[in-house]
Amino acid sequence: MKWIIYAIMLFLLTGNAYAQKKTDVPMYKNATLPIEERVKDLLAKMTLEEKAGQLNQLNGGAFTGPALNDAGQKAKMQMVRDGKVGTLLNVIGAAETKAIQTIAVEQSRLGIPLLFGYDVIHGYKTIFPIPLAEACSWDLSQIEKNASIAAREASSAGINWTFAPMCDISNDPRWGRVMEGVGEDPWYGGLVSAARVKGLQGNLDNNHILACVKHYAGYGAVESGREYNYVDVSRVALWNKYLPPYKAAVEAGAATVMNGFNVFEGVPVSGSKYLVTDVLKDKWGFKGFLVSDWASFGEMVTWGYAADGKDAALKAFKAGSMIDMESKIMGQFVPELVKEGKITMPELDEVVGRILYYKFKLGLFDKPYQYSDAKKEAATLFTAAHRKEALEAAKRSIILLKNNNNILPLKASPLKIGLVGYYAASKSDLFDFWIAQGDFKNAVTLQEGLGQVWGQSSISFSNGYNADATTTDALIGEAVKSAQSADVIVVNIGLSGKLAGEDRSLANPVIPQGQVELLKALKQTGKPIVAVVSAGRPLVLTQVEPLADAIVYSWILGTEGGNAMAAVLSGAYNPSAKTVISFPYAVGQIPVYYNHFNTGRPVQTDGQGNWFSRYRDIPREAYYPFGYGLSYTKFDYSNLQLSSPAISKGETLKVNVTVKNSGNFDGEEVVQLYIRDIASSIIRPVKELKGFQKVSLKKGESQTLTFELDNGKLSYFDEAGNTVLEPGKFSVFVGGNSRDVLESSFELK
Repeated sequence: MKWIIYAIMLFLLTGNAYAQKKTDVPMYKNATLPIEERVKDLLAKMTLEEKAGQLNQLNGGAFTGPALNDAGQKAKMQMVRDGKVGTLLNVIGAAETKAIQTIAVEQSRLGIPLLFGYDVIHGYKTIFPIPLAEACSWDLSQIEKNASIAAREASSAGINWTFAPMCDISNDPRWGRVMEGVGEDPWYGGLVSAARVKGLQGNLDNNHILACVKHYAGYGAVESGREYNYVDVSRVALWNKYLPPYKAAVEAGAATVMNGFNVFEGVPVSGSKYLVTDVLKDKWGFKGFLVSDWASFGEMVTWGYAADGKDAALKAFKAGSMIDMESKIMGQFVPELVKEGKITMPELDEVVGRILYYKFKLGLFDKPYQYSDAKKEAATLFTAAHRKEALEAAKRSIILLKNNNNILPLKASPLKIGLVGYYAASKSDLFDFWIAQGDFKNAVTLQEGLGQVWGQSSISFSNGYNADATTTDALIGEAVKSAQSADVIVVNIGLSGKLAGEDRSLANPVIPQGQVELLKALKQTGKPIVAVVSAGRPLVLTQVEPLADAIVYSWILGTEGGNAMAAVLSGAYNPSAKTVISFPYAVGQIPVYYNHFNTGRPVQTDGQGNWFSRYRDIPREAYYPFGYGLSYTKFDYSNLQLSSPAISKGETLKVNVTVKNSGNFDGEEVVQLYIRDIASSIIRPVKELKGFQKVSLKKGESQTLTFELDNGKLSYFDEAGNTVLEPGKFSVFVGGNSRDVLESSFELK
């Protein structure tokens, strides 16, 4: 009997100890509780300095191997131990992220894990076409898939947050970052931005990462297309032109937003209460968190908006901005500002709680090393399946701008190709500034791609120009001599990928003069010329057009660029891409865009007379308009019909059009629908894209497509961001680009 009593007592004692031990586990570490309760419990346990630390983001680097002995890295690791850092950027790879996450989780007081951010703009290891080129595919499912693959690769390497997508609308090819965006149309830009958010974030499992909408807001309107420059736009323009893509990305569930480098209404956007709190948080209901662009909080002092770092920290915080990327002022001054009563503890808790929420949402408190699996990293990066999708994306991004006498597609072997152009054989020039961990050595050049199709023995190659696009008589002479024996000349011109991206603004986005001289010399051979133009932005092509029989715009296509170009030139893939940004006739015409306003003195239809809005020396319209792109086949549009000549508010108008493939190839066509609000309280653009369908038609096949125009597509925003729907007459346009369209009209009662 005694042993039974002893056993019961022992059981009660050990059970009580176990219960006590279980009770000692903080609520925030209990994975069964709702995230909101865990956040509240953790906030109650954090010191003021630890809360401020969540607003401090530092540039990382290597945290293993010899780097452990670096004094700077030791200091950063000590800050992590002390809870004075909440996120790091540019810590790359499963091993590195695990090393620093171990310090955060196992050596800090509360074990709060870090977020690791990185610029994964168009691929991590497998590089896809630049975002501007990708948008030209008009293939939202492919765009989402591309982003999902980029997220899968990045997440396997320890990254759980990317500073993408860029949602800035821009009409200015002088701006280097135009390559990173969605083009010039706000409605289509919203669809692309939402697709990228969905691809990156998925359901926020460990194969996906947090997206970051940037650069909020209006950064694409920088004066002169110059990086970090001043912006001045009205609220009408802000709401109708610049905000829609950001809004669409937020509605798609984007977890984070990045402040731009610019100002709005004379206030740096990091300190704009109107943009950050009134619009983003209050009007749109954004529940995620914000991060500055690199040191932009501190740059409020340089702008002349803040007196010093402490003043800048206060103004950024009060505006609603949160994480400070590399200015180091939030971690330094927020505790002091709280003690002085300038920031309240509830205000700070609300901000920090947003950040902690997504750390819980990603599962970092429960599985802090799930993103840092070296075996998964090795099995995920740069797979054959990923390269296959990169090839598909690249093919879909290539635009055929000219094809005289159907010179393309090139005939099959035997065919002698005179390939000219330094970039055609240069792997390093195939990649732009934003290549994450992509290795240009893995990229396929145009020379390699053509060799795969026609055989290297069928291709004679000559540089024609130098790496900097300058040329000499000797280089031109060599190219001409090499081309003499060819059946066709394929000349790769344009700009190096190294000239695309941040801090790469150009005053003259034109084809370099040396390349023009090369084209002129090649033209004298009498051989047919195919110009393949590589660039991270639209270039002025007025000098190229008369010198080439065909022009193919390849942009910067990433890892599989050469194979994609070979598929298009050979006809294995019939090009279907369309421009999403207008190509200027001349630099002095910039900015030029399709959705402009009519003015009080629009261009006369016959071009005659005086006193109207025009240039005396060049056309007013774009050289290649928005939505433009050719195919190897021909598409005819007919029978545009509206379901009714008038509709009432609340009703939907149906628009039918017949499209026929009247050419000799099967092909895809991007059928585009535009409207114009003829008279309204605020003047509206001459055309606005409100629908598109990408349809595949066999040669000889016809199809009738139906579009719907609801009240949402017929409305616009006033200066306060309120939706306005007004009765009146509307024009409807349908066609293969914004210029060549069928037209009808209806009335909204």
